[in-house]
Amino acid sequence: MIDADALMVLRKLHEGGFSAYLVGGGVRDLYLGKPPKDFDISTNAHPGQIRKIFRNSMTIGRRFRLVQVFFRNGKVIEVSTLRSLDEHDLDGPETVLAPNNTFGTVEEDAQRRDLTINSLFYEIENNTILDYVGGIDDLNHAVVRIVGDPDKRISRDPVRMLRAIRHAARIHFTIDPQSWTAICRHHHELTLCPPSRLRDELFKDLHSGSLLDWFHLAAESGLFVCILAPYKDLLTKTSNSSLSCKEQLINLFTVIDRVTTKMTEEQIGQRLPNEFLLALLLLPWANIQFDFIKQELKGSAAYQLSKQLRARLDLEIGAQLNLPRTTRQEIVTLIGNLPLFLEHQEKNSWPQWLTRKSYFKNCLLFYHFYLEATGGLPVPDSLLDIVPRPVIPVERPRSSSSGKRTSRPGITGPALSSDTPGGIFGFKKKSSPNTNKS
Repeated sequence: MIDADALMVLRKLHEGGFSAYLVGGGVRDLYLGKPPKDFDISTNAHPGQIRKIFRNSMTIGRRFRLVQVFFRNGKVIEVSTLRSLDEHDLDGPETVLAPNNTFGTVEEDAQRRDLTINSLFYEIENNTILDYVGGIDDLNHAVVRIVGDPDKRISRDPVRMLRAIRHAARIHFTIDPQSWTAICRHHHELTLCPPSRLRDELFKDLHSGSLLDWFHLAAESGLFVCILAPYKDLLTKTSNSSLSCKEQLINLFTVIDRVTTKMTEEQIGQRLPNEFLLALLLLPWANIQFDFIKQELKGSAAYQLSKQLRARLDLEIGAQLNLPRTTRQEIVTLIGNLPLFLEHQEKNSWPQWLTRKSYFKNCLLFYHFYLEATGGLPVPDSLLDIVPRPVIPVERPRSSSSGKRTSRPGITGPALSSDTPGGIFGFKKKSSPNTNKS
């Protein structure tokens, strides 16, 4: 189940005399029997040493550098050096530690991570999972837990609250009571984060396929209205629909989850644009503000609606999420043209002048999302440009030389290894009298 290129990176680092581990979400997903989306690797090799081993790579990052190793078909595997501090646990926004102070041991790296279930390290050499924070126990009990003191870790970086509810929603885990209480207590601190970080985190959830479950957690904890302040006093209000704003959002998120999951399963590398999903997210807000969906807007009336919508968007959301001008205009185009499409839908025809518009295809898709969310027919697959996933031949792990690896410095503490004949993740376990089993 481990990607062949990820195995090659791990083995080449071992051959170079360094320790190397599969880390984070990849270990979590493999342990749960799910195909990982990403394979991230940590090592005690420094970025310059990693670059010497992998010529097909580049270094990125300012405060904590990591190396991206490139492969065919656009695949990228990120290799980071074990660290002792998280970027957001430093004192002050411009603090940069000396290079010899940023690197750490496996245990220190585990302690700096956000969630226990993402703080596991898998070593292929001894077929062993290293767990310093109780992540295995939390995986076995389906619990999401913030590493360390949740109040302190959240205050250091409030975005950790979003990551906690995201993973709980995606893998259907519960959040442990202490972490949940801290999230509810500190939800208002999310507004202290840079707008661009909040925007990027929100986009991840819009594309997750678990947006509805995320919304329930975000709304209950108070995080939702911190990200989208205009909804603060609107979730219980109704527009010309008998449904409350919250119910309208639930219906829209149900459609978004269905379509994004389908697109993920049936196509590669393409997804709905961020501004498209954000427009759907803001549709109930816009209709409560302007009550425009059932109106017949033509000429100057349609222009005035677009102008007012853009002004409110700029004032209430654009700056808060640091949205580019093009994104704001696309949102206005999608929402502002919905009444036009509803009007012609009743006439059962699309006029030629409308079909020639550059925005016709995107607005038509937006219209069909709205129809499904209000009880109409499902969004047609033909509008999603879905390409069937090709059959990919099974990759075999790349062979490596028999060079002996040097000892692994700095590793102490508990190690959890498999007692099954096949070993962890399907690898046969090597017999060794020095293996620490628990």
